[in-house]
Amino acid sequence: MKTLQNFDYLVFLFYFLIISCYGFWVYRKKKAAQASSKDYFLAEGSLTWWAIGASLIASNISAEQMIGMSGSGFKMGLAIAAYEWMAAATLIIVAIFFIPIYLKNRIYTMPQFLHQRYNSTVAMIMAVFWLLLYVVVNLTSILYLGALAINSISGISITACMLGLAVFAIFITLGGMKVIGYTDVVQVFFLILGGLVTTYLALNLVAEKFGDSGMVKGLQHMFNSADDHFHLIFKKDNPNYLDLPGLTVLIGGMWIVNLNYWGCNQYITQRALGASLPTARNGLLFAAFLKLLMPVIVCVPGIAAYVLHQNGSLQQEMMQNGELNPDKAYPVLLNLLPAGLKGLSFAALTAAVVASLAGKANSIATIFTLDIYKKVIDPQADEKKLVGIGKVVIVAAMIIAVAIAPFLGIDKKGGFQYIQEYTGFVSPGIFAMFILGFFWKKTTSNAALFATIGGFFLSIVFKLLPKVADLSFLASSGFSKANAEGVYEIPFIDRMGFVFLICVAGMFIISKMDAAKGIQAKGLEVDAKMFGMSKGFAAGALLVCGIIAAIYTIFW
Repeated sequence: MKTLQNFDYLVFLFYFLIISCYGFWVYRKKKAAQASSKDYFLAEGSLTWWAIGASLIASNISAEQMIGMSGSGFKMGLAIAAYEWMAAATLIIVAIFFIPIYLKNRIYTMPQFLHQRYNSTVAMIMAVFWLLLYVVVNLTSILYLGALAINSISGISITACMLGLAVFAIFITLGGMKVIGYTDVVQVFFLILGGLVTTYLALNLVAEKFGDSGMVKGLQHMFNSADDHFHLIFKKDNPNYLDLPGLTVLIGGMWIVNLNYWGCNQYITQRALGASLPTARNGLLFAAFLKLLMPVIVCVPGIAAYVLHQNGSLQQEMMQNGELNPDKAYPVLLNLLPAGLKGLSFAALTAAVVASLAGKANSIATIFTLDIYKKVIDPQADEKKLVGIGKVVIVAAMIIAVAIAPFLGIDKKGGFQYIQEYTGFVSPGIFAMFILGFFWKKTTSNAALFATIGGFFLSIVFKLLPKVADLSFLASSGFSKANAEGVYEIPFIDRMGFVFLICVAGMFIISKMDAAKGIQAKGLEVDAKMFGMSKGFAAGALLVCGIIAAIYTIFW
């Protein structure tokens, strides 16, 4: 039933008051010390490891995960959890190799890295690109998909949901990164608690469908009746192979997806850039442990909905415009929750969306203020003015997102995979530019421009290639598969891998040509000692990797 009871509203009000009051308390407590723009945007030296880790997860998990990934769980099963479990491994790599370089070279924004490593042209192109991407694509998607999800369980109009989410996010974001970071701890608590409640309900419903009761019985029946949904590595004949192409998930393009997102993304790395190295690393390690838990919250409910649907339940509820829509799995389950618990899950979904909106808006303000306004518009602006400009940008970005989101044709059907594929148009080139910029001092700015612009066009070429060429000869190697129309396509994760390799090769050649012309590259300060780890961090990292290895061994 698409309505909330009075008790649900009371639970949600309780959540809202906790977040608002705690955020205001943090803001008042930290206000006296908030003397610089870096403190406002980055919470320099103020976030603890647990706040960094919780904030990373709160900012990452939003409607596209809770709704889209659950829908992918309904469609293809546990294999979609590769995005979460591979992210846990990626966070360890970022903590060991990326964060020390950022902190050692006092890098606070991604455009600043590009300016310091390459030149102002590369930095400005990417600053403008990231702003457009964050406002027009990411902010609008989070806002609109979040509103759609909340509308599906509350009945509140989509417009009202968008306005409410925007105002709530602005309220948190205006307090700066300290407020975002510490309120995200509470947001993650509600997100995980509400998510686990939904998972418990889903498993219990499966058990009842087979005449049993309890979560364990429900899980057993899911294993027995949907064995095909509990394999992490797809074979070539799997209908979902184009989305998750077998071993490539472990040794190919999935690494580009994750390393670019977690290591080269202002929206994510911003949380750790204001901390000391031990604090930043421990925060990323904490986030990795939380990532291990996320599939239980976002994938298992989708598989449970699939089992129920296959056994005669949820037949009408899963339909949309006469077609089965996997993305309805999570909202359908939420609508089955009793009063109070539905309010808790409503709060969890809101927490996921608001935390992501706040993090994205803060990143938009950081890039515009520190990399565009300060460098181009008003180089003499003092710290107070920069913070004021940042607050104006936060409000302006949210207003723009609210205004344009309904007209972008954002459709959440298959939303998670859609977002992943089209983000992949830019990921390979950006990651190539960063990784060579980190570890090969001879990489030139011309090479970086090739990766940025050339990588995007190469992605388009690979996407359109099946329309002009027969790629069936790649099928035997697993690098192509026929789609629903019988046209052989290269899986988008493999496309990213190919584009990345071409970009790296192109950057190497261009850098060598530049060196022959006497063009000098600007390397960063990198020392092997920077990558040394404490015993505690090393033990935690090994534990995370061991758990991932065990999961893949069990569910291969």
